[in-house]
Amino acid sequence: MPEGTTLTAAQLPQLLENDTRVKLAGVDVDGMLRGKVISKKKFLSIAEEGFGFCSVIFGWDMHDKTYARELKISNAENGYRDLLAIPDLNSFRRIPWEDNLPFFLVSFFDPDTKEPVCACPRGLLRTLLDRMRTKGCGAMAGAEYEFFTFKAPDGGSPAAFLQHNLPQKLPSLTEGMFGYSLTRPLQNKDYYYDIFDSCEAFKCNIEGWHTESGPGVFEAALAFDEIAEMADRASLFKLTVKGVSTKYGITPCFMAKPRQGLPGNSGHMHISIVDTAGKNLLARETKDEDAEWDDIAYLSDVGRHFLAGLLEGLPDIMPMLAPTVNSYKRLVENFWAPVTVSWGLEHRAASIRILTPPTCKAGATRFEVRVPGADTNAHLALSAILGCGWRGVEKKLEIPCPPLDRGAEIGSGRDKGERLAKSLKEATAKFMHKDSIAREVFGDDFVDHYGGTRENECRLYDEAVTDWEVQRYIETV
Repeated sequence: MPEGTTLTAAQLPQLLENDTRVKLAGVDVDGMLRGKVISKKKFLSIAEEGFGFCSVIFGWDMHDKTYARELKISNAENGYRDLLAIPDLNSFRRIPWEDNLPFFLVSFFDPDTKEPVCACPRGLLRTLLDRMRTKGCGAMAGAEYEFFTFKAPDGGSPAAFLQHNLPQKLPSLTEGMFGYSLTRPLQNKDYYYDIFDSCEAFKCNIEGWHTESGPGVFEAALAFDEIAEMADRASLFKLTVKGVSTKYGITPCFMAKPRQGLPGNSGHMHISIVDTAGKNLLARETKDEDAEWDDIAYLSDVGRHFLAGLLEGLPDIMPMLAPTVNSYKRLVENFWAPVTVSWGLEHRAASIRILTPPTCKAGATRFEVRVPGADTNAHLALSAILGCGWRGVEKKLEIPCPPLDRGAEIGSGRDKGERLAKSLKEATAKFMHKDSIAREVFGDDFVDHYGGTRENECRLYDEAVTDWEVQRYIETV
């Protein structure tokens, strides 16, 4: 289908004329795509009304273990009942590494009320957008992902290798630190360009693609798009990388911090607010000579309120930006990762980097939120950013702190912003507090469910005995 075309159910028979099966998938709270292949006949019969999909995908973790404390959406008491999954026809694309198999994303709804399930990441983001649209506004977004790549030395699967070896023994696809290399990708040229071309074919286009500083590390900047579409494309980008990597015996790793002593994998999110005509509402036409700080001289009043909302809400939404125990191994001092509530014009050490004239065109004015890692669920991260920022606009909040000093080290005395949570447990406690901004923006149902899933993650980590502990204490205590 041509870009921007609205697909209808009546067009499906012709569109799928030469197909016999269709793949469908929805996004769970961990950002994983959960789905199935169904016959074309079945798909045509449920394309408009939807079909039953087991709610257990919101009742278990990323390894299919039910949560220790069962949550409201899916539990033994309700029999892990079916939810209503409705295909998003406009998400249609074909999977190039699966012989162009037709693919559609789905969203999940309560079968009784027909309302979006609170835990459905696609539904959460679209609910926030619907509120903004009543005010004649929308949002654009972009995403940047870094990821490590590993390959077993015997040509077998990395998963099999790890059954008999420690994780740190798994070899990287390439060695050494060589960011922006023009020659290093040639060592795996077919793989490198297959990722790029498959993303274009699968409609999750890469805008920029290069090696990052780290062994076997790549970075992709995805093409800027409408925010809900961008969230979908970010999820599908990860699927593309994993699908293509399988052909080459490579395992891509989107963990926030795969290797001790090396930089982590970031998942920076860019966002701008626009009107119905696409005009950037964060930009100020002319420089504000009376601005409190030069950093916001070209930022509109809407932009300043949005920034204030982001800064005020940041400590309370951390589990949506840093969702795993491992996320907080990346968010430490001295590794180019932000650790405080901080902001600044073109400041890469800050949590929120502002891009405005004179460093970019007015139409490209945006915020880059640098807290998220590559392990983030893009739908939840963008929901968190949009929800808190828009709260600032609605409440006309004032920026609560000055910009980060030029040259200030992250977490240094010159960075006086509030320290962000140092662990998932601390972050989840703030997120679930009865007075948290997260509850105000997203509602109790979502906070209780998502917070419960993060509590489960913390419990499993607390019970784990790590290799570090055994190596350190086996002989000495």
